[in-house]
Amino acid sequence: MKKLVERGGLFPSLVNTSVSTLFDDFFSKDIFDWADKNFSAIGNNLPSVNLKETDTELEVDLAAPGMKKEDFKIEIDNNMLMISSEKKEEKEEKRKKNNYVRKEFNYESFFRSFYLPEYVDENKIEASYKDGILHVAIAKKDGSRKKTTKTIAIK
Repeated sequence: MKKLVERGGLFPSLVNTSVSTLFDDFFSKDIFDWADKNFSAIGNNLPSVNLKETDTELEVDLAAPGMKKEDFKIEIDNNMLMISSEKKEEKEEKRKKNNYVRKEFNYESFFRSFYLPEYVDENKIEASYKDGILHVAIAKKDGSRKKTTKTIAIK
């Protein structure tokens, strides 16, 4: 059985490993590599999304806790679903006693977009926000079904 932390030297080897990993992670990542859509390496997180397709609709669940339904903007343009949010907060505290002023502000925003298939009905969309989850349901056009893949046998 291997120990989690080996003693000896100035620092435990677990600490040395963690520091080494931290430097390796920092210097091995390319800051100009935008393929990582989460952008977590630079401190800006996009909300996670679950996409689901049923026989009658497409469902989008977006995790955005701590927000209000008024913070979201949902649009459809040219078969693209766009979900965005912009939230600004400002707090100011003043005390005359010591001529003290403290002002803090916070700004959060995100933008997610999804291409929609031709068989969705852009006129039948419902959205709700409950328990930190934005739920968007987009109905499929009447009589349209997802095309299935068919394998053709070669004779």
